[in-house]
Amino acid sequence: MLKINEMLGYKRIVIAQNERGLHLYDRRLVAILEPGIYRWFDPSNRHEVQRYDLSVAEFEHPWLDVLLKTDLALVERHLQVVETGEQQVGLIYKNGRLDGVLPPATRRVYWRGPVEIRVEPIDISQDYALSRAHAALLARPSSPALAKNLSGAVQTAEIEANHIGLLFVDGELARTLPPGLHAFWRFNRSMKVESIDLRLQALEVSGQDILTKDKVSLRVNLSAVYRVADPVKARSELGNFIDYLYRALQFGLRQTIGSRTLDVLLGDKDELDQEIWRYAAERARPYGLEVETVGLKDVILPGEMKEILNQVVQAEKVAQANVIRRREETAATRSLLNTAKLMEDNPLLLRLKELEALEKVVDKVERLTVFGGLDGVLKDTVRIELPAR
Repeated sequence: MLKINEMLGYKRIVIAQNERGLHLYDRRLVAILEPGIYRWFDPSNRHEVQRYDLSVAEFEHPWLDVLLKTDLALVERHLQVVETGEQQVGLIYKNGRLDGVLPPATRRVYWRGPVEIRVEPIDISQDYALSRAHAALLARPSSPALAKNLSGAVQTAEIEANHIGLLFVDGELARTLPPGLHAFWRFNRSMKVESIDLRLQALEVSGQDILTKDKVSLRVNLSAVYRVADPVKARSELGNFIDYLYRALQFGLRQTIGSRTLDVLLGDKDELDQEIWRYAAERARPYGLEVETVGLKDVILPGEMKEILNQVVQAEKVAQANVIRRREETAATRSLLNTAKLMEDNPLLLRLKELEALEKVVDKVERLTVFGGLDGVLKDTVRIELPAR
């Protein structure tokens, strides 16, 4: 039958339930065909039908601009035209679910059919920040297709607790961001978000080779604790505030050590820490940085200087031991002299000492022969002749 119709010059077209057709006659749009069966007597093949599947909601055609200008009334019965201004963004919802973003100065055309299309326009001329509800949808897309569609459209930032975010728009600091999730439209502008930690932080200044006032080479390690008190001032007035603080600590350390001898450095560490802290704190405070504490961790001497200092310490300890030994010997001699004077004035005490000495002697001999009885023992065993006065 089809072949017979074709032989007779008839053309038969079937538009399915999920389709629409553009009916062109002599390459000009004459109708948009809805589901059904259509026949034309077309021996010269002047009729043409272009089918479109309605499951693909977007309508694209190389003659779109011409169709919208010359056949707008016909097009609007079957197609939905959506346009955004230079400072507008459109959120595209398909069947009630967010499907994508329409950039500024963009036009799209959708079929009116089974896929319900809704576009929510958003003005970004004044405020480019997304609402909390929109940020939750766009910062974490629910599907890979939506994530791909949003690529390059939204700048997201998640600021942690005890941090603050700095939003830079076109190279200028625009605002600060509290902890939480934030999202911004990137259209018509460049954006960058930096997160700054407001907690106490440690900064190490290690491996500093410095000469003391008496030309002794030291290797010093310094540790400091600081916090960012004013992040806007620190970031806007300093290119890199951590590098700036590192240099301030480094210069303070060199100046403090270079103005002192080795003995002073080793003897008054607390004062050294305080002077370095004052130097660094005075230079950091105008830029929103607070130096809490500064402390020398290590003071490393050269090998030969260590040996010399060890010898000095050893000599000092030996001298101290000699002083203590002499002091003890003097005290012992003075005690003996006092004892001798007591025994000179008290004969009975002298005899008691003699008996103590005899007891010690007896403990050390195996055998003792006594002549003259007890009296001989008491009088003749130990005899001390005192010098005449």
